[in-house]
Amino acid sequence: MVTVLVLGNTLRNAVGGGEVEVKVAEPTTVKKLIEANQDQLGDLLPFIRNREALITVNKKIGTEDSPVKDGDIVKFSFQSRASYDGTRDIPT
Repeated sequence: MVTVLVLGNTLRNAVGGGEVEVKVAEPTTVKKLIEANQDQLGDLLPFIRNREALITVNKKIGTEDSPVKDGDIVKFSFQSRASYDGTRDIPT
């Protein structure tokens, strides 16, 4: 089982809750974990695509390509300003 924690009202409202347990048969990635559990986690994908979600795997900052295995804890928290990723909304 992988524990998925969703932090912040924006993401919780999108997903419909704050904690989801999902089964994994073999190691995967964060993105594939979400895609395999569309009914529970699919609404996180737009936030990841727009770089509005901070992802951590076992307390280490991760990305959508970070590996996930049985027993891991994956956290998503809402990032309110897209400029945190260094690609948008940067004054010139």
